[in-house]
Amino acid sequence: MYAIVEIAGQQFKVAKDQKVFVNRLAGEEGDEVSFDKVLLAGDGDNITLGAPAIEGALVGAKISRHLKGDKVIVFKKKRRKGYKKKNGHRQSLTEIIIGDISLKGGKKAAPKTEKKEVKAEEPKAKKAKASSKGDDLKKIEGAGPKAAEALVAAGIDTFAKVAKTSPEKLSEVLSEASSRLSHIVTETWPKQAALAAEGKWDELKELQDRLDGGVEK
Repeated sequence: MYAIVEIAGQQFKVAKDQKVFVNRLAGEEGDEVSFDKVLLAGDGDNITLGAPAIEGALVGAKISRHLKGDKVIVFKKKRRKGYKKKNGHRQSLTEIIIGDISLKGGKKAAPKTEKKEVKAEEPKAKKAKASSKGDDLKKIEGAGPKAAEALVAAGIDTFAKVAKTSPEKLSEVLSEASSRLSHIVTETWPKQAALAAEGKWDELKELQDRLDGGVEK
């Protein structure tokens, strides 16, 4: 009995115990594999055609080894351009040994599934949850993205925490984070943060309208 089967994008005429070289397959040496795209099967004078594949037909095989094919030279040249390029290529192949050819009721080899590590995703979920608790400190006038990032890194990630921190301490945190932040005036930051923490946005806007460079006029 023989069959014409599509394997890794190519069509082969195969029979039991035949060795076939196909494009590299996923799997390790000794693994059982099966192919269900059987286009034609013949047993003596009996020939079965698929449309395009025979429903329920399977060709079983076993991976014998992985290897590389012979080197093929690829030479490119452009006339009157002075362009020449020479490359070599060796195709990755897999040698398989054909097993049973079944037209109906064949058992397909179960693919190996990788175990999913759920624990690896847990730290990301916890981190995202923790970051959602912080306030947008950029709403404080004078606190740009870099300054807000420095405060969050120091554990001062909410308006309430900024309100409880002295301007001197805030300036110290910024200076330790980067010398480029040392010039920022933090005198009114606790007052602004206290209004933001209490949700007094209108009063905060009135205060910020009176500020000039972070200093109240």
